[in-house]
Amino acid sequence: MTTGMTHAYDWRGRTVIDRNGDKIGKIDDLYVDQQTDKPEWALVNTGLFGTKSSFVPIAGAAPRGEDVLVQVEAQQVKDAPKMDKDQELSEQQEAELFSHYGIDYTEEGSVTATENPEPSSDRAAVGSDTSGPTTDEAMTRSEEELKVGTTERERGRVRLRKYVVTEQVERTVPVRREEVRVEREPITDANVDQALDGPEISEEEHEVVLHEEEVVVEKRTVPKERVRLEKETVTDEAQISEQVRKEQIETEGDTGR
Repeated sequence: MTTGMTHAYDWRGRTVIDRNGDKIGKIDDLYVDQQTDKPEWALVNTGLFGTKSSFVPIAGAAPRGEDVLVQVEAQQVKDAPKMDKDQELSEQQEAELFSHYGIDYTEEGSVTATENPEPSSDRAAVGSDTSGPTTDEAMTRSEEELKVGTTERERGRVRLRKYVVTEQVERTVPVRREEVRVEREPITDANVDQALDGPEISEEEHEVVLHEEEVVVEKRTVPKERVRLEKETVTDEAQISEQVRKEQIETEGDTGR
């Protein structure tokens, strides 16, 4: 068990962050172990406006700048059993909290905050992260990369539609007809016998039938052509403009040479 825990009493009012660097809430009060008289639990105001309170174990907790880093996750705190903050924690309540956070519980008292936790690797970090938990001695710089591709979408539809229109057609068609003309021929030796055949004086009629052509119109449907739609692919060039973000790293203060 770590000694020298008096600095933990200065944590009241500080912001608590979990081991991933996510904010949990502000410390309202500290609860000490009755046997060791050392801080063991922090009562942290959580929720959107700090209206909720949860007990957070400060085993392995340590300052990180103005914040306090604890070794649990924010979701664990959110799901922790709710206890009455105006009363001391009973052994049963404390055991329930230890069980929730996965911490072994003994009757001899247990967890306290560590003032200087050991680094997780053999190489000590050169500096500390003032905006969150220290991960290692380096800072990662990231930037956005633009990835451009294409996707297919429907741009329109084309259909063939057949409809009927009426046109006026004019044609000139020759038509024939029969007409009568009177021909007179003198009596000659060649036709005298025909002229004298019959009575000398009589009444007689001759009839001639006349004919003519008339225009007859007939319409018939005739296929003229076949029409279809064919697709072809053409390639154009499209210009795009997009903003991408990238991180820059600069140094401040005296960096020597």
